[in-house]
Amino acid sequence: MITGEHKNQIDSIWDSFWNAGVTSSITVLEQMTYLFFIKLLDDSQLKREANARALGGQEIKDLVFKEGNWMNPETKQKVPYAHLRWSVFKNLDSVQMFNIVRIDVFAFIKTLGSGKDTAFSRYMGNALFMIPNERTLSKIVEGISKLDMNNKDAMGDVYEYILGKMAASGTNGQFRTPRHIIRMMVEMMKPTLEDRICDPAMGSAGFIVEAAKYIEEHYKQQLIKKERSDHFRNTMFYGFDTDQTMLRIGAMNLMLHGVDNPNIKYQDSLSEDNKDKNLYSLVLANPPFTGSLDYEVVDKSLLTITKTKKTELLFLSLFTRILEPSGRAASIVPDGVLFGSSNAHLAIRKELVDKHQLNAVISMPAGVFKPYSGVSTAILIFTKTDFGGTDQVWFYDMQSDGYSLDDKRTKLDNDGDIPDVIARFNNPEGEVNRTRKDKSFFVSKKEIVANGYDLTVNKYKEVERVQVEYEKPEVVLKRIKGLQKEIEKAIANYEKLVKDE
Repeated sequence: MITGEHKNQIDSIWDSFWNAGVTSSITVLEQMTYLFFIKLLDDSQLKREANARALGGQEIKDLVFKEGNWMNPETKQKVPYAHLRWSVFKNLDSVQMFNIVRIDVFAFIKTLGSGKDTAFSRYMGNALFMIPNERTLSKIVEGISKLDMNNKDAMGDVYEYILGKMAASGTNGQFRTPRHIIRMMVEMMKPTLEDRICDPAMGSAGFIVEAAKYIEEHYKQQLIKKERSDHFRNTMFYGFDTDQTMLRIGAMNLMLHGVDNPNIKYQDSLSEDNKDKNLYSLVLANPPFTGSLDYEVVDKSLLTITKTKKTELLFLSLFTRILEPSGRAASIVPDGVLFGSSNAHLAIRKELVDKHQLNAVISMPAGVFKPYSGVSTAILIFTKTDFGGTDQVWFYDMQSDGYSLDDKRTKLDNDGDIPDVIARFNNPEGEVNRTRKDKSFFVSKKEIVANGYDLTVNKYKEVERVQVEYEKPEVVLKRIKGLQKEIEKAIANYEKLVKDE
C-alpha cells in the first residue's frame, strides 16, 4: 500500500513537470521512467560496491560505471564514468547537472541495449530528454532521490500510483485496464510456478505484474529454491507490444516489482512475425478491440479460424494457437463478441465452444472503463483442448466492481461483486443448483448451441417479475379531490390572515 508521503512526493514531481509546461502525461511518465532507470543503475552498483568492500575489496565484474572515461558517441568527447552516476551528478549545481544529464547521461543509457542489465535497457535506443530547464530537472532529481528504489514493494506501489495518475489525466490512459479487474482475473486463474504466462498486448504489463505478485504471495517458500527463482525471473513471463514507449513503461513496471528479466519484446502479435505456437500455459489479456486490420498484415493461420479484420476476434484466434494443450486463457472482450451476428463472430464462438472448453463468461458493467469508454465488456475464460470439452458454461452477471459507474469512478465502501465472482468461480460445486434468477448459473452447451452460440448472460438469465396491484382509478381520483380541498382550505385561511394584518 502506497503511503501518503510517497503520494505527496510523486505529486510534487508530477507538478514540477506540469509547471514547466510538460503537460502530456505519457511524456511525464516516460521521463520519470528514464530517471528511475538511471538511479536504479547507480543504486545497484553502489550496493555491489558495498558488498565487495565488506568482503575485503573483492573484484566486481561487469560494472555499468567503470573506472576512467567513457566516450560519448554523439559528442565524441570523453566523460568520466563517475559523472554519469546519480549519486554524483545529483550533488552538482543545477546548470552542471542539467548539461551532464541532457548531453551525456541520456547518450550513455542508449548504449546499454545489450540487455545484460535489465529488459528495460533493450528499449533505450530512441530515448529523448525532454525536461526543459535546469531548475525543473533539479527539483525532479531531488524528489526522486528521496525514494528508496531498493524497496521493491514500495516502488512497485509507487509506479502503480504514477500509472494511475496518467490514466486519471485522461491522456493515453485508455490502455490501462483497472488494476482491481486484473487482480480479479488473476485470482480466478490462480497461476502457479509451473506456468508460462503471456500477454500478447501487454501495454504497461499490468497482467504480468499482478500474476508475478500472486506467485510471490502464494509460493514464497518455493521461490527460495534457485530453480524456481530462475524460472520466475527469466522464463515465466512473456509480453509483446508494438509501442516502444509501452515496452519501456512495462519493463520498468516489472523491474520495480522484482521481475528482472521478463521476455518482453517489440512484436505485432497478429502478424506473420509471431511464430509462437503451443508455448504458453496461461494467457491473460485485454487486447485492443477498436482496431481493424488489413488481411495482408494478419498471419494466415489466424484467418483460417475466423476471417475478419477485427482485432478483438483475431486475438481470440491467436490465443487458441499460442496456448499449449490444456493451456488456459482469460481475456476481456467487448460485448459484441458475445452476440455479434457476422460469420466471423459466430465462427470464433463456435471455435471456443465446439473445439475447446469454454469455461466462463463474466459480464461486467458498462462503466468499468469510464471515463475513457462506456463500452460494455465481458471476460471470457477457456481452456485449449483442440477436441472440444465444453459441457456447460458458467455465467456471472456482475453489477458492481466496487466503484461508481460514472466518469468519476469513485471508490465505494465495498468491493462490489468482485469477491463473490472469485469465490463462486473457484467453487464450481456450489454453483450446480443455482437458478437462473441468481447472479451466476450454469448453461448447458446444448442450450447455447440452440441459441445460435449467443453468450450474453441476459439470453439465459431469468428475470423475476413481481406482480404489482394498483388502486382503482376512482379511488385515486377521490384521494386527489380530498387533497385539493385541503389545499383550497389552507389557501383561504392564509388569505384571511393576510387581510387581518
